[in-house]
Amino acid sequence: MNRLMKLLISIGAFYLLSGCTSEKEEILKSYQQWHTITLPFEGPETAEDASENPFLNYRLQVNFQYEDGEQYNIRGFYAADGNAAETSSTTGKVWKVRFTPDKPGDWSYKASFYHGEKVALSENPKQEEAIKLGNAEGKFKVIASEITGKDFRGHGRIEAANGYFKFRGTENFWLKGGTNSPENLLAFKDFDNTYRMLAEARDGEAAAPEDIHYYKPHLKDWKSGDPTWKDGKGKALIGGINYLASKGLNSIYFLTLNINGDGKDIWPYHSPDDFTRFDISKLAQWEIVFQHMQEKGILMHVVLQETENETILDNGDTGSLRQLYLYELIARFGHHLALVWNLGEENGPAPFSPIGQNDSQRKAMTSFIKNADPYKHPVLLHTHSHDPVRSVILDSIIGFPGLDGLSLQQDKREEVPGVVETWRKNAHNSGHDWLITMDEIGMWHTGAQSDSLDPQHETLRGNVLWGTLLSGGAGVEWYFGARNLHTDLNSEDWRRRDRLWELTNIAITFFNTHLPYWEMLPAHELVKPQDAFCLKKTNEIYAIYLPKEGEYSIDLSEASGKFDVYWFNPINGGDIHADALTKIEGGNTVQLGNPPEIDHEGEKQDWVVLVKKSQP
Repeated sequence: MNRLMKLLISIGAFYLLSGCTSEKEEILKSYQQWHTITLPFEGPETAEDASENPFLNYRLQVNFQYEDGEQYNIRGFYAADGNAAETSSTTGKVWKVRFTPDKPGDWSYKASFYHGEKVALSENPKQEEAIKLGNAEGKFKVIASEITGKDFRGHGRIEAANGYFKFRGTENFWLKGGTNSPENLLAFKDFDNTYRMLAEARDGEAAAPEDIHYYKPHLKDWKSGDPTWKDGKGKALIGGINYLASKGLNSIYFLTLNINGDGKDIWPYHSPDDFTRFDISKLAQWEIVFQHMQEKGILMHVVLQETENETILDNGDTGSLRQLYLYELIARFGHHLALVWNLGEENGPAPFSPIGQNDSQRKAMTSFIKNADPYKHPVLLHTHSHDPVRSVILDSIIGFPGLDGLSLQQDKREEVPGVVETWRKNAHNSGHDWLITMDEIGMWHTGAQSDSLDPQHETLRGNVLWGTLLSGGAGVEWYFGARNLHTDLNSEDWRRRDRLWELTNIAITFFNTHLPYWEMLPAHELVKPQDAFCLKKTNEIYAIYLPKEGEYSIDLSEASGKFDVYWFNPINGGDIHADALTKIEGGNTVQLGNPPEIDHEGEKQDWVVLVKKSQP
């Protein structure tokens, strides 16, 4: 075969593989549903510290349109050389956009790039100079996701619905069980330009050590094939995420800005004293970790500020600095499927922190996030630990449509069920249901101690874990306290609370397996004595937590017919068991009976009872 013939055949093969078989037939690139699409665009050469600020004076906006006309308008971001996580580059001409398609079918995109004074903040960027892009338009096809397991790419985007988490467009509800500590998770030695500005111990707070996090105990949890950056960096934190996922945990709480706060070691900026320029390589490395969280089924609980720095941007207003901060976080990370925006730790003034955002400021921030976020992730408010400091703030914002719920802090753990139930009722009566998660348990100095000090976490297991879930709460996270050896700031090893993670997973699994909890309401008053908790769907199913063995009854006056009684062990988990009293009758108050015989060394323990309508 002569060389000319070979060349002709090669050209034909190229056109066949590239889809250029005819002008009418086009083979589109395919992506899976719920998988992030990252598109790069070439713009002007610039830098993080360029005299003309690339974060303020340039803006990439990309419109993604589905075949039925539905559109997502997604903001892009400056990406330096496009590979900054590996190169630590601060210069380049690459801008990117990240988009997560929610429907199979045909999609198209059209990108616009603008240049002008503070165009990043403009409500009408089209009035500024438009810069032509080489790949400004395109099409692609989305096919159904092939992912299975915990990975959110097999389930979809989480939203707030009627007081619970739910996967959008489905009837699949989701409960949270995770870690609240260390709050300075991202103060990690392997992230670029990450250090502690000042190590200090303040009254009422955990002491910040000189060193930031290494997470060395979790190096062994990193697995071959897991992500790293810069020749193997990141393994310890990625390993820690693997460990937490292996214990059944599905959320992690972390700050993205703690300048002036407790740790003073986390910020997204190029410099901690310039709030208009961002650290591209650090944020690209954060993204590697966030992506791994999502693949492991772990929700990103993004806490946007601390009570000590609520006014560091625009004196608390949602002005240019706060807008830019939020725009950047949404552009770089908003594509993730399981994400909560938290207005900030202990939002609002308190006696120990009298300078904080006021009601109009937090409402403005809430509304801005809801409007700027094309995916409409849940927005929560992290509260103070007790009333009336807490209620003064919440009473003024309850019913506000942009706020989806509370990230609750509570100092006295025995009060948790009542507090959760009260604020759920208050929100419902306001006409706007709140999703409430129990995220920081007190007292402030103790929190959730290590297993060595509290082996079975009895008060956490009962009042906080089961008490929250049976009072209509949407989940829990565990705070490590400020005066423990392994605190909210210095903890390096999540295994020190291994048993707490097991107990949490036991409860979450029970709810997911046995209860339509999203259709149920708290009804603690039905059970006597009054130290028990109850969640009910009238005349169908009742879940009851008994803090100890004893004579307990349930008022089934509102019910009729026969009910089956099952017992569940909240310490060891496993299957539900019927006892000798397998059926009870509705229409009056009845005894719940006795738990099955188990060997627990003569100690009386807590139990969960499932009372379920008998099948005909």
